[in-house]
Parts: sequence; structure tokens; C-alpha cells
Amino acid sequence: MPRISIIPSFELESGDVLNNITVGYERWGTLNDTGDNVIVVGHSLTSSPNAQSWWSGCVGPGKALDTDKYFVVCANVIGSPYGTVSPISVNPSTGKAYGLSLPQATIRDTVRLHKVLLDRLGVQKIAFAIGGSMGGMQVLEWAQYGSDYIRGMVPIAVGARHSSWCIGWSEAQRQAIYADPDWNDGMYDLNAPPTSGLAAARMMAMVSYRSFESFEAKFGRDKNQHGSFQTATWLQHHGDKLVNRFDPSCYVYLTRLMDTHDISHDGFTYQEVLASLDQHALVIGIRSDILYPLQEQEELYSTLPQANLEILEGPHGHDSFLIDQDELNDLVLHWRQQQIDPLIDSSLEHELDCCACT
Repeated sequence: MPRISIIPSFELESGDVLNNITVGYERWGTLNDTGDNVIVVGHSLTSSPNAQSWWSGCVGPGKALDTDKYFVVCANVIGSPYGTVSPISVNPSTGKAYGLSLPQATIRDTVRLHKVLLDRLGVQKIAFAIGGSMGGMQVLEWAQYGSDYIRGMVPIAVGARHSSWCIGWSEAQRQAIYADPDWNDGMYDLNAPPTSGLAAARMMAMVSYRSFESFEAKFGRDKNQHGSFQTATWLQHHGDKLVNRFDPSCYVYLTRLMDTHDISHDGFTYQEVLASLDQHALVIGIRSDILYPLQEQEELYSTLPQANLEILEGPHGHDSFLIDQDELNDLVLHWRQQQIDPLIDSSLEHELDCCACT
């Protein structure tokens, strides 16, 4: 179970107010006296806030997200069942689960809520924010707090706004859930959820997370002992696996949350917003990604004022940021040592100088 913080009241962009809501999170390392040795990790669609469980190659002593040097925090997004308020949370006004009556939040809402959590933890500044896919969306929102608050960002396998292509994938997955007879317009018994629909949605997603080359190399036209194609068996396994740990309403809610991703605001286009983000940035793309194609990361790189671009060259598609962790760790570690560590070290030296003066 994650750590839990309870927020008395929080207003969404829509104007809806949520009361006594929970925020699930995990943390590693120690916050320094100046509260600025902080790495914020954004998780992907169905991941938990336990980043060390799904990013073990990147989180830990001596790694890119060095828990000896940095205070690493990963908080659960609004709508996810891993500790933060979601459709399966109890509405304090009714004593029953919210279901789809939970007001729809945005990526920006989630980051604003996580900012409240960081304030509670004593965080004064963020060294950098990092995340892939939905986590990358959060990174771009964090950057809008300005370089006085957040020094760097590492958006991975994401664009500045959710494309119509991605929205199409999301809608197809939602329709699979809606088509399950047990869906009942979202008013299903939590003890008898529409698992078939959720499994089908996950199978669709898994196809989009990989690539032609990845499927061909892994499965080809091989069959199992029962005569079924290995591709089908693998997809069914992942559908069943998600059903055992996730809720269909949460899945619907979170895909809608991702569809809200658009960093434009207050009359500024997304390109203008990107051009105003002057933090050190490491943009990481995946050449074989069919869901968030490389052209989206190239746009981030070309528009952000202080960006480097690195590319994961493996064949595994969008999921490469979870699969090729050694390569990812090396890229982020090198960038962090060059761009972020000197800022943190100089802050520490200044702190020691001040202590000596007193």
C-alpha cells in the first residue's frame, strides 16, 4: 500500500470541488535542508506510485534517480486506484463509491494536486521531473511552474498535446469496456465488474505499445500447444493480468484524463508555451513508437529553448522506456550529471557557506 496524504479541499479546473480526498504516493531518499534535491516521477496509465517496482533499472543508489543523493517522489494521479481519489473511492457526501460521478480531472489538475502534496512534504524546489507517456504529460505541466521552482525536465515518449491518433486509440478501448454487458452504464457492482471489456481494452493497448518488428521477433506465426497463435495467447495473458489489479471505471477515467493533455492555456498556443519553458530539458523519443511517434519528441526538442534529444533505438515500441531500462538509465544519468548535479551541488555549497558565516 502507498503512503497516503489527505487533502481537505481541492478545486478542479472545471470548478468542481473535491473534499477530503486522498493522494497516494511513495518516496525514497532524504530531503535536504534546503528542500531542493527533489526528483518527481510521473507514472504511466496503469502503473502504481511504486516507481521502484516498474523502473528498478533507473531508481536506486547510484542510478539516474539516485536515492542516495536525491529525494525521489512518485504520486498517484487522480482517477487511478493506487491511493488517490478515483471512481472506486468513497464519496464523503454519499458514503458510496463515486463511480463515473467523480468530476473529470485533467493532467493539469493532477499536477496541481501533487504540488499540494510536495508543499506538505517540505519541498521548496524540484531538481527535475521525469516520466514517460502519461508521466511525460505531467512533466510538461510541472515545467510551467517556471525555472525558479523546477530546474529540469525529462519528458519521454510524449508530445505537447494528445493527438487525434491517441484519442482514437483511447476511444476504441473505452468502447470495448462499454460493450461489456456488465458495464451497465458504469453503474456496475464492484464485486462483478465488466472484466471482459477491460481485458479487451488492455489487449488493444498492448498492440499500440509495441511495434511490427517487436511482434514479429517475439512471436512470428508460432502457436502454442493448443494451436493458438502465441500473439493471441500473449495478449490474452496481459488482458487477464490487468483485470486482476485494475478497475474498469478507473481505466475509462484515466484515458479521458490523458485526452485532456494540451499544454496550451490562457490564449497561448502549445508552441508558445513550449518556447517559454527555459529549463534544462532532456527529451527522449523511441524510434519504433507508433503511439507517440518520434516526430512529436522532435517538435519538443526543436521548440524548447534548452533541450537535448536522445532516441531509444530498440524495436519494442512505446514500451521501450519500461523495457530498455539500462539504456534509459545511462542517458538520464549522463544528462543529470552534466546539467542538474552542478546546480544541486552549488546549492549545497552555498548552504554550507551560510552555515559557516553564522
